[in-house]
Amino acid sequence: MMCQQACKLQAARTFPTHSPSDCHALFDCRPMEISAKNSPSFLRQVIPVKKSTRRDPRFDSLSGEYKPIIFEKTYKFINDLKHREKEIIKKQLTKTKNGSQRKERLQFLLRRLENQEQARRSQEQQRERELKFKKQQRERANRGAQPFFLKKSEKKKLQLAEKYLELKKRGKLETFLSKKRKRNSFKDRKKLPEQLHN
Repeated sequence: MMCQQACKLQAARTFPTHSPSDCHALFDCRPMEISAKNSPSFLRQVIPVKKSTRRDPRFDSLSGEYKPIIFEKTYKFINDLKHREKEIIKKQLTKTKNGSQRKERLQFLLRRLENQEQARRSQEQQRERELKFKKQQRERANRGAQPFFLKKSEKKKLQLAEKYLELKKRGKLETFLSKKRKRNSFKDRKKLPEQLHN
């Protein structure tokens, strides 16, 4: 109450032409009065802190567009490092004793590196296949023919055909097919009701 009267007096002195109702608006920017009887909350924000925004470069447009070919070229040295690591693990495997935990760990690491290498190779082959198809499409367009686009199912069929040819060259086609048959029969058995199992 005292504060409001003091404000009105001060406004009347500084702004004699303004009405008392305008005084409140003029001194609205003054600090808020808080009662001394109530203790302030522990987590109150006295000074507003600007929150720093973190950005993930993998998903941010500022980092540029992801191009797998350029990525492969820039990080090609990683494949060389993995190859060297693989050689070291193989040497260590020959030195370690059978049945030890260390040997199991080394075998796990070796298997993991081999799987990564295989996945990388398959991705490269996929990329080469796509580039080859795009090149064929361009040639067809230059000749004046209508371009056609493969469906996902057709792409899968072509990929399977290439895989079968590769397995046939290595002589592992029969084992692969027998394993696939077993897997499919197991899936079919799972789908059937329990009564038919017995």
